[in-house]
Amino acid sequence: MSDAVLMLTFLSLTLLATAAMAQTAPGPATQAAGQAASTTQPAPALVGAIRWEAWHGDLGEPGKAVQKALGPKEWHGRLPFFAKVVSDTQVEIQGATQEVMDQEIAYARRAGLDYFAFVTYPPDASMSLGLKLFLSSQRKEGMKFCLFIENARFGTRANHRANIERFAELMGEPSYQRVLGGRPLLYVGFLHEGHLKSEWGGEEGFRGVLDELRGLVRKQGQPEPYIVIADFDAKRGGELRAAFHADALSSYVKAGPGHNGTPYAELAAGAEKFWNECAATGSEVVPIAVAGWDRRPRIMHPVPWEKGQKPGEGMERYYAAPTPAELGAHIAQAVKWVDKHPAKAPSRAVLVYAWNENDEGGWLVPTLGEGTARIEAVARALGRGK
Repeated sequence: MSDAVLMLTFLSLTLLATAAMAQTAPGPATQAAGQAASTTQPAPALVGAIRWEAWHGDLGEPGKAVQKALGPKEWHGRLPFFAKVVSDTQVEIQGATQEVMDQEIAYARRAGLDYFAFVTYPPDASMSLGLKLFLSSQRKEGMKFCLFIENARFGTRANHRANIERFAELMGEPSYQRVLGGRPLLYVGFLHEGHLKSEWGGEEGFRGVLDELRGLVRKQGQPEPYIVIADFDAKRGGELRAAFHADALSSYVKAGPGHNGTPYAELAAGAEKFWNECAATGSEVVPIAVAGWDRRPRIMHPVPWEKGQKPGEGMERYYAAPTPAELGAHIAQAVKWVDKHPAKAPSRAVLVYAWNENDEGGWLVPTLGEGTARIEAVARALGRGK
């Protein structure tokens, strides 16, 4: 072969190799896209707070009970911002107005919350006034809601259908909180063994009711609900989640008894330990953050639905209230846990006990004593207040 032919062959092979490299090697645009994909941030966590709607004054027995419990002067500092002090022993707490609800929504958004989890009651109950006012608010843009349903609120095998039809209808509301591509977020709790047996014939019977609810939601054209079992014990909660074919674990609150003002740091640490205990069951998790636990108002003046509580019995069982900064840090830690455990927390939801359990010691709502200090601290900790 001549030198000229060899040279031409070499040049041809070189050109072919260069062309192949150009086709396979990433150019600037491809490299940039790859870098963007590798640095994509997860969606922000969804931080919600439980709402318990007894703050309606004389409109119902629960309202009267909490007014009595918080009547003594020593508890006036934890009264919600809309309460009025009548005397050293008497208060008025009338929050069931549209004006108050609109202001609460504004405070929640200012703190960086995404949703309220309403403890659910029959539609004509005074305890449902808060949910009604939320739904009628013209100022709830950017704020969502979901249901937290106690097992007893499903009714009985004989009458549950109307209840679950209402639950499914509420899940169709535009402002309902959804996760994982549109699944309505639903908390189910207070699953007492005796009630499961007496009303549903056991766990399998109640699973059938949840299946009915799933079917109603799908019939509306929605994905089935993301059901979170809320139990105070991680092991039992994991067993119930599996029995009900539910999705995740959480709790209404996680607190020990406390003793004469046990530091809040221990309460927060116990809740954070619980997140890992839930994950250890093999379940997905919605971490529960706890804003405090001090039931002394209810111990001094027992409420009618806590029939086993005797006046004054157990006054030593409480935790010290958190500083606003401690509370903000604990809630931020729940968000960090979600970020750190994406496989265990795919919904990216966080739940806080509570927005307004003031008489039990767990609240975010502004109060007469602290003003908006907790709201501002949570906003700073989350870096997202509006």
